[in-house]
Amino acid sequence: MKALAFLLSFAAACNGQTVASAAGQPAALDFSSPRSQVSFQFERPGLPVPKYAIVVAEDGTGTYQAQPAAVSGAGIAGASTAAAPVNQVIKISSPTTQAIFKTAQSLDRFNIECASKAKNIADTGKKTLSYKGADGQGSCLYNYSENKSITQLTDTFQAIAFTMDEGRKLEFLHRFDRLGLYSEMDVLSHEVQEKRALELGNIAPALRSIVADEAVMQRVRERAAHLLALAEADTPPNPAR
Repeated sequence: MKALAFLLSFAAACNGQTVASAAGQPAALDFSSPRSQVSFQFERPGLPVPKYAIVVAEDGTGTYQAQPAAVSGAGIAGASTAAAPVNQVIKISSPTTQAIFKTAQSLDRFNIECASKAKNIADTGKKTLSYKGADGQGSCLYNYSENKSITQLTDTFQAIAFTMDEGRKLEFLHRFDRLGLYSEMDVLSHEVQEKRALELGNIAPALRSIVADEAVMQRVRERAAHLLALAEADTPPNPAR
């Protein structure tokens, strides 16, 4: 019951912190924009965030949109609390943006067959990479790809999505469960070190808030300050202190 109450509070908090997109659907490419754009869409039922999309323009501006899973309620059969869709503006660093677009162009703007033809591959989620620009457009759908460039690009987008989700968790824990920040900050620090969390600048406000709060454990504030320094310097991550 305690865990359920925590999840319900999380969903309610998210309702107050996010902006709903139309019908709660992930973002698609904006074909009215004069800038080239690359998008990554992911969908896998059963995950805490079963559907999300990231759109990045050639100048590094973009959006992260997601539909978190509903949280089952208690006391009423079949009841659940729907989490509000997430719609956040993001900014991707120049090196990451350049790598994304260089890969997209090297793969003929995703006008390729990127899905593996191997059988009995585990379901890791439906993924779509898309490109739109003055020089053309294209997209490819896959669960798993043997193309190393596709795999690397997938890892990049999933690392960005992980960071965005961690930012929401940190904001929630800071408001409702400061003790929970200790383990969550350890998780984020480890994932940054392993390069499975990228573009920390997009959660800098959450990190700054933690650093400035003297009621938060000193160790947590130090970790947050270290991650914030990495984000502001836009440098490769160093091992966690």
